[in-house]
Amino acid sequence: MTYSGQVTVGGPADVHELKDLMITKIAVGPMDNNAYLLRCRATDEQLLIDAADEADTLLGTIGDDGIASVVTTHQHGDHWQALAAVVDATGARTYAGREDADGIPVPTDVLVDDGDVIRVGRVELTARHLAGHTPGSIALVYDDPHGHPHVFTGDCLFPGGVGNTRKDPEAFASLIHDVETKIFDVLPDETWVYPGHGNDTSLGAERPHLPEWRARGW
Repeated sequence: MTYSGQVTVGGPADVHELKDLMITKIAVGPMDNNAYLLRCRATDEQLLIDAADEADTLLGTIGDDGIASVVTTHQHGDHWQALAAVVDATGARTYAGREDADGIPVPTDVLVDDGDVIRVGRVELTARHLAGHTPGSIALVYDDPHGHPHVFTGDCLFPGGVGNTRKDPEAFASLIHDVETKIFDVLPDETWVYPGHGNDTSLGAERPHLPEWRARGW
């Protein structure tokens, strides 16, 4: 089956099979959050991005092999509703952006800064700090050595725009700057984007619209 990235709450997960990494996308909770389970194909180690909600659903997706780590992309409550239950069940290490960790009611084992590398088995993910949606939001970039990059953007980048900055001009200026300089300026159009809600996109699909996002201020 070809991966589409189109998932619905209560529906099946969708699996993106890369040479070194399997990415399972599932939608959970009343705010249609996306959670992503990453599995290193060489070691079978697993990492979860955003234990957003529905702990039983997430644990069922994780399966008997468990997970080594959970990364929370940012401190907003819809992205960590199941975090405590998932950590209790799996003993996973927790990761979050340094500036957001205090807003997450589960202790963060590893505080993440811009450029830090988070590993799942033999696969490396590079964290990019994108301030504006929250002070410590992070995205994770997987630069696939066999193909194009993949980036998990939390709520910082979606099809059609950057994340909500609540009509705060300074927050918007920060977020659009970080998204442009740390994502668009350094990654190619083929980069696959996995957002915190909704459908996937690519940098190539969104790049032509950057000037209009700046002009409208959101």
